[in-house]
Amino acid sequence: MEIDTFKPAIVYTIYIASTPEKVWQALTTAEFSRQYFSGFAIEADLKVGGAFIARAPDGSVHISGEVFECDPPRKLTITWNVNWPALVEKLGPTLVTYEIEQAGDAVKLTMLQSHDRDISDDILEGGRQGWPAILSSLKSVLETGQPLAIKMQPPQRMLAALREMGIGTP
Repeated sequence: MEIDTFKPAIVYTIYIASTPEKVWQALTTAEFSRQYFSGFAIEADLKVGGAFIARAPDGSVHISGEVFECDPPRKLTITWNVNWPALVEKLGPTLVTYEIEQAGDAVKLTMLQSHDRDISDDILEGGRQGWPAILSSLKSVLETGQPLAIKMQPPQRMLAALREMGIGTP
């Protein structure tokens, strides 16, 4: 996979009263991710070529991928492929990059969701809704010790667009 051909479709930046090391740990460990990511556990083999997995609370693999860049605690680039039938085959892989920078007494966390082809706005709506909720909850856990209680479902227009393409959804 040639990551230079990927272009950002979603960019989200948030500032967190924390350290780069704690933000890195929150993004890369099951211990932290379960707290802010609705019980999903991140498992990452933090080396180029290493596996990246997000397990649902029932233990099933919901997201699978591979590490493409790993520069702790500054940058992590991974493939983020939701395991829905035919999703990757029809839409191609998703590349997620986390950039972590010190910003005074805070950390600037920028997340980029990139694709190697055009993706419709209806389908991108899932990430546009999901990333702010996930990363805001991460911020809350790091700053207060408590996640945000955000009840979310995939956007209906995204699910409809995927079904029209013959992609299975939950």
